[in-house]
Amino acid sequence: MTQRAIAVVTGASSGIGAATARRLAAEGFEVICAARRTERIEALAAEIGGRALRCDVTEPADITALAAEVGPELAVLVNNAGGAFGLEPVAEADTDAWERMYRVNVIGAENVTRALLPALVSARGVIVFVTSVAADGPYEGGAGYCGAKAAERMIAGALRLEYFDKPVRITEISPGMVATEEFSLTRFGGDRARADAVYEGVPEPLVAEDVADAIAWMATRPAHVNIDRLTIRPVAQAAQHKLFRGTYA
Repeated sequence: MTQRAIAVVTGASSGIGAATARRLAAEGFEVICAARRTERIEALAAEIGGRALRCDVTEPADITALAAEVGPELAVLVNNAGGAFGLEPVAEADTDAWERMYRVNVIGAENVTRALLPALVSARGVIVFVTSVAADGPYEGGAGYCGAKAAERMIAGALRLEYFDKPVRITEISPGMVATEEFSLTRFGGDRARADAVYEGVPEPLVAEDVADAIAWMATRPAHVNIDRLTIRPVAQAAQHKLFRGTYA
């Protein structure tokens, strides 16, 4: 029996992470579903024939356990764990939330990447950083999240330069508006009305499976092909500040 190549997806308990785990499993990878919510990832791993590992990307002991679970070779790492918390203007910023965003989106991605780099190089693997179009520039209320995602983008860019002579691909996917069950709800502290208003009237925002499909494509290019950055948006979102709400004529 041929051993399946291993993929790791962080933040795999919901949304883009869960969809990506399913998509990579469909491509033939053995997926290690890493996230904090054990029941969710155990159910997902059972569904796709993968492995579940409780992992908080900000906790060193969890990162050590993840590296041990992976072993000597890793074909794909999807740095998806992250999130946005709050939408306050700079004058009213909740800096505790900013610090939390930086820890999860930036330090977390760095922790996981650093620990798994040897296994990725050994397998001629690929790293996919899931950032956001928020990294492209600021918007009102987004200073904390935009800054965190821009910092995560810099990890990908710097690592690509530093590892130019290593057989590992460093890629980034930058999604625009994606309607998932939790992203906006988490951002607004569980306020369902505010979360739903984000997508109100938008014809066909992206869904998690759209992003997962793109990630799987990036991860399965030939070993000599690097997708530096892929921006993916719904047709209704022409740019960060240009969003159509209504019905197409």
